[in-house]
Amino acid sequence: MRAPGLVIAMVLAAAAPAFAAAPTAEQKAEFYRVCMGIASNETLCSCKADAAMTLIDERFMGVVIKSMQGGSTAQADAVPYNTYVAKSNQICKPNY
Repeated sequence: MRAPGLVIAMVLAAAAPAFAAAPTAEQKAEFYRVCMGIASNETLCSCKADAAMTLIDERFMGVVIKSMQGGSTAQADAVPYNTYVAKSNQICKPNY
């Protein structure tokens, strides 16, 4: 018979969602470069790059950068993208 604690731990581990990888330092640097090319605002771009590191994962950072470069977002990414933009604006643009 297995120990109840082990069984509970196994159930919780199986039920827990897989966590996506955080954006990379390279992605953060690319985000900042692209943002500066658009906005030329160091304060805003630094804030947005920092915010992106906590708001989105590695895959979605690629989506955001592509969109900033003029690419379109996939239908499945439209709502999460708009949510990310709203949250990052709340963080980085006072009184947004």
